[in-house]
Amino acid sequence: MSAEQRLQELEITLPTPPAPVAAYVPCVRTGNLVVLSGQLPFAGKNLLATGRVPSKVPVDQAQAAAEQCVLNGLAILRHELGGDLNRVQRVVRIGVFVQSDDGFYDQSLVANGASELLQKVFGDIGKHARVAVGMNALPLNAAVEVELLFEVAD
Repeated sequence: MSAEQRLQELEITLPTPPAPVAAYVPCVRTGNLVVLSGQLPFAGKNLLATGRVPSKVPVDQAQAAAEQCVLNGLAILRHELGGDLNRVQRVVRIGVFVQSDDGFYDQSLVANGASELLQKVFGDIGKHARVAVGMNALPLNAAVEVELLFEVAD
């Protein structure tokens, strides 16, 4: 089953690609790689989760925010690929940054929200290398930020 078919099966509608919030571009394509800038958990114009995990944002809400980051990234990627996510050959790597309380060590659990969604959408080619890092602050006080790297067909 293709990525586009999986999105339909999962009843996922990708959002409008979010605009950059600073001086950068949403993605850069070089050869068969597409690097997506860090995505914040915007749903429309609002962030789904702000503040530190877990004192202000519970882990399950942070996981949902990581999923939203991926959805925003996929919207940008689909636009870059002319409307066809079936051109993705591999999810290569993701980076998940979690605004964390001191002593919080479960960033990988938050990152699972992003990883599991990518595997649902892309199947085996959605399995990727990953980094999950705790941060003391993120842009706009977001609880989570996710960057993505894809290999795509010409």
